Amino acid sequence: MSKPVKELLAKELAKRLEGVTSLAMVNFMGVDAVSANGIRSRLMKKNIRLRVVKNSVARTALRSVGLEGAADLLEGPCAIAYGADSVVTVVRELLDAGKDSPNLIVKAAYMEGEAFGADEIQRLSKFPNRDEAIAQVVTAVLSSGRNLAACLVGPGAKLASILKTIEEKQGGDSKEGGASQGAAA
Repeated sequence: MSKPVKELLAKELAKRLEGVTSLAMVNFMGVDAVSANGIRSRLMKKNIRLRVVKNSVARTALRSVGLEGAADLLEGPCAIAYGADSVVTVVRELLDAGKDSPNLIVKAAYMEGEAFGADEIQRLSKFPNRDEAIAQVVTAVLSSGRNLAACLVGPGAKLASILKTIEEKQGGDSKEGGASQGAAA
């Protein structure tokens, strides 16, 4: 491939990677064309893009968009997967697709300046994605408020129960007294 063609490809890839802060590197070798097409369509439904390019072209493009750490992860035949709401979702989908195609291997991932090697991919897939993290924060905030409300309402409810019991006892005594007086008359 000539140098001008590589430069054009690198510019095009850089344009597509504009704004991307996290991605995954995938080994696609040995995946047949039918399986590869199925994987690509499955990933596209989840808004995940998969690009197979030469490593030299990918390195140039990644460095031009500020993803130098990701460029260092490119070793051997790789495809770049990015998109969805986070790289955690991308890795989860790729690992799930890898169950059907054992030749599909997630080699590395890059998320917000942190590199994850092949041995850390399983750990990364256990991270919460954006929606799950927001739900965890909301739950943490609401649970303390819920506990505070229970502390404030609990003693008042006990006091109200005691007062109701006292009222029922006093009310029951006056009714019995009134009924016995009416029977005596």
